[in-house]
Amino acid sequence: MTRIVNHWIGGKAVEGASGTYGPVTDPATGAVTTKVAFASVDEVDAAVAAAKEAWATWRHSSLAQRTSILFTFRALLDAHRDEIAELITAEHGKVHSDALGEVARGLEIVDLACGISVQLKGELSTQVASRVDVSSIRQPLGVVAGITPFNFPAMVPMWMFPLAIACGNTFVLKPSEKDPSASVRLAELMAEAGLPDGVFNVVHGDKVAVDRLLDHPDVKAVSFVGSTPIARYIHTTASANGKRVQALGGAKNHMLVLPDADLDAAADAAVSAAYGSAGERCMAISAVVAVGSIGDELVEKIRERAEKIKIGPGNDPTSEMGPLITAAHRDKVASYVAGAAAEGAEVVLDGTGHTVDGFEDGHWIGISLLDKVPVDARAYTDEIFGPVLCVLRVGTYEDGVDLINASPFGNGTAIFTRDGGAARRFQLEIEAGMVGVNVPIPVPVGYHSFGGWKDSLFGDHHIYGNDGTHFYTRGKVVTTRWPDPADAPSSVDLGFPRNH
Repeated sequence: MTRIVNHWIGGKAVEGASGTYGPVTDPATGAVTTKVAFASVDEVDAAVAAAKEAWATWRHSSLAQRTSILFTFRALLDAHRDEIAELITAEHGKVHSDALGEVARGLEIVDLACGISVQLKGELSTQVASRVDVSSIRQPLGVVAGITPFNFPAMVPMWMFPLAIACGNTFVLKPSEKDPSASVRLAELMAEAGLPDGVFNVVHGDKVAVDRLLDHPDVKAVSFVGSTPIARYIHTTASANGKRVQALGGAKNHMLVLPDADLDAAADAAVSAAYGSAGERCMAISAVVAVGSIGDELVEKIRERAEKIKIGPGNDPTSEMGPLITAAHRDKVASYVAGAAAEGAEVVLDGTGHTVDGFEDGHWIGISLLDKVPVDARAYTDEIFGPVLCVLRVGTYEDGVDLINASPFGNGTAIFTRDGGAARRFQLEIEAGMVGVNVPIPVPVGYHSFGGWKDSLFGDHHIYGNDGTHFYTRGKVVTTRWPDPADAPSSVDLGFPRNH
């Protein structure tokens, strides 16, 4: 029988009332294994109402109560990490070790949320004027929403809801309809940890659910991770409705390789960062920029390594790369490789048409490597989100920086070099939100913030870290004076107030 994934509203599973369901496919077999309920406007409203009702008391909960629940949730998450990784592999397709890594990264943010007391400490200035004190505090917003992508069905939601809840908000999550099971399991574990009903809710669906969250007057803030066109839409629509928005968009992450770099290390890094999780990462390296005369040698080293990658089902321990999320996405990725030569690129490896014995109906594609890619080729200008690596050639360091900075994306970038001076220049001159020096995927640890520049981020706040805490709270300044027997009698004074 086909399994059904329902909503999670008010602390319990709620069957879909709209009668609309979406298919969830096992990418390794191509078979529909699950149906997910799609929320109507009324069902989204029910989730928001449950969150609003819960906020009336949750906002007054002590920091000790919140962090105690989160510590328990962290222990449960740690104990169930294999189970959650298996859900991710079954619906996303990534290999089990990669799925475990995703859960581990999510745990980092739960760790941060467990220590929220430090982040929420206020400030106090005494005696700013005679017997006058001023304090600054941060308070929760209310009901906040998260809209998350298919490529990290556990980690990206955990970038959001642990911090939001720790700050005293309640949360409505709309995960990707392509792999919804992990988010519901997280909700179940939160309930098991003792989270009050309605503080964390999950609704599934499509544009109907998304648009209602963007329009709903009781939703105070929206966090989003996804493609640039949708991030722009989320930001424009939610902002127009008076909401606070952080919308992380797409990427074209570059790796600049200087002539003095260790080319073996650079090739290892390029292959790992380009083809891990079949390239379905917003921080994947999708463009290598080779400086000077090293291009031919670097491309050959990348080719040698890429050809050895074992592609297979994610639950096979010997597999290093799994399938893509859907057949339609596989075909779109393949189209960039098919058209590359006509646009002036040299096709070094062509992974289109790849199949896996015994899993012929899976969403398979092999490794593709394109060299001497023109800057106007679609394979370079578009975010492919698949296992396709472009190599571009430039003459100098300055040419490489200019090329990278000309891209409309600015999520992450990396430089490979032994020259500390060049590395320092790069981190200051490059226009991207996250920079790696001999680190190909510079995703920050949980106590720093994740976010890009330019078309990779819409809104003023990055996600998690200090930015996350500030996004999910708002500041308030309190000025106090208490009467003292020594005070002179009060009087009316229409002059501008002065500190004295």
